[in-house]
Amino acid sequence: MKVHGSCHCGFITFEGEADPEKAGICHCTDCQTGTGSAFRTNVPIAGGAFKMLSGEPTIYIKTTAESGNPRAQAFCPKCGTPIYSTTPGPGEKASYMVRTGTLRERSAFVPKVQSWARSAQPWTFTGLEAVRRYEKGSV
Repeated sequence: MKVHGSCHCGFITFEGEADPEKAGICHCTDCQTGTGSAFRTNVPIAGGAFKMLSGEPTIYIKTTAESGNPRAQAFCPKCGTPIYSTTPGPGEKASYMVRTGTLRERSAFVPKVQSWARSAQPWTFTGLEAVRRYEKGSV
């Protein structure tokens, strides 16, 4: 489905094609720290289907992600809104893990899977018990 996204202040805008069936929650400690919350909600968008419309995100390279792989974390340089993560380095990206809270169509992206469940906080929200869980990988 076609999605439209922006940061909190509107400096960053983007669009893409995302599958609501691939929406997920990540419980890794990096996502907890990066959101200031218990987890992060994401949806993958293929590199060729993701287009920045305005603004240029600031990129922070997390070299010690829980997966062991470095991750480029993109956020708005003006308001700090997390936008996506991807593999670092130049060239076209295979995919972007876009933060569902930045999407205008966010209500269509009900999480279907939870990753890094072993790092989940013990006070999981009511209803999340029914969402399929796994430890590694992406949705």
